Amino acid sequence: MSTPQLNSIGEALARYLRDAWKRPVTCTTISQIPGGASRETYRIRLNVSGESQGVILRRDPTSSLIDTERAHEFKTYRAVYGTRVPVPEPILLEENSPGALERPFSLTREVPGCEASPALLTTPPFVEHRSEIGERKWTILGHLAATDIDSVDLAFMDRPEHPAAHELEYWAGVIAKDALHPQPVADAAIRFLRRTLPPKPSKLALVHGDYRSGNFLYNTSGEIHAVLDWEMAHIGDPLEDLAWSFDPLWCWPEKQLAGNLLLRLDALRIWERASGLTVDREAFRWWQIFASVKALAIWISSAEDYVNGATKEPILAYAGWPLIDRQIRILLDRLDPVSEHRYAEALL
Repeated sequence: MSTPQLNSIGEALARYLRDAWKRPVTCTTISQIPGGASRETYRIRLNVSGESQGVILRRDPTSSLIDTERAHEFKTYRAVYGTRVPVPEPILLEENSPGALERPFSLTREVPGCEASPALLTTPPFVEHRSEIGERKWTILGHLAATDIDSVDLAFMDRPEHPAAHELEYWAGVIAKDALHPQPVADAAIRFLRRTLPPKPSKLALVHGDYRSGNFLYNTSGEIHAVLDWEMAHIGDPLEDLAWSFDPLWCWPEKQLAGNLLLRLDALRIWERASGLTVDREAFRWWQIFASVKALAIWISSAEDYVNGATKEPILAYAGWPLIDRQIRILLDRLDPVSEHRYAEALL
């Protein structure tokens, strides 16, 4: 349902586009898409010179679950668009602030007829197509891992000498800076990860950084039409994305199906087939533990923002309470020496 505030955003965007495109543009409908942990997201219908067009507006919030650089995400969309990894068509990026919409924003083409909610994957009619969606999900991730990073424009991304060490120190720094009270489980995990760094990957890959159920658009035919939310994309080890996609938080409390879609071993085999890579089980266990440390860092940082008044968005309060608790439980299980054989065999 439109509100005066929403209508004012739509009208401001239409004025901006009229000036930018030198064509008649009006906003016919606008609605806010719930969630928006790192950007405010709006679905907008435009009339452009008499033609109806659907677009997605992503505007910087006053505070965010993840502090990210909008230009980085937009450039990643532009680099990936047209490859075997489906993404929405990028249209424009506006970085001026306050600017036309008070805060910086980006615009992509709408992908109609799809859902993103992870909760819907367990309900009709989508639950009947979970296996097809899962196969497509990890095939796309395998294709991302197989993408030659020199074949797409990623000049704006750094190429770390040792991806595992680089990512670990970054997220360990976030925990050290933002933790509101001692984090003994995270500290123990970080010490373990520092002692057991995996070897450098055989090839560097474009890493999505948040590849999970909830960040792609799917339909009732079992097809995935777009991968969303590339804010944390970087060049690194492709095992990082695979481990993140397997984290138990994305299927809590059910732990058997990765992302509430497929058994982990099935998903891994699909990924190996699509990527052309073979998973080193020991290195993969390292990345699984790292995934829980990284997630914990995100929830800790969110809680710090909420408690210190940077924002009072409910999603940040939620991240700072049950998600920290759940992630610590997952991390304790992952660090249990008795579980080591179980992880190696079942990839739980």
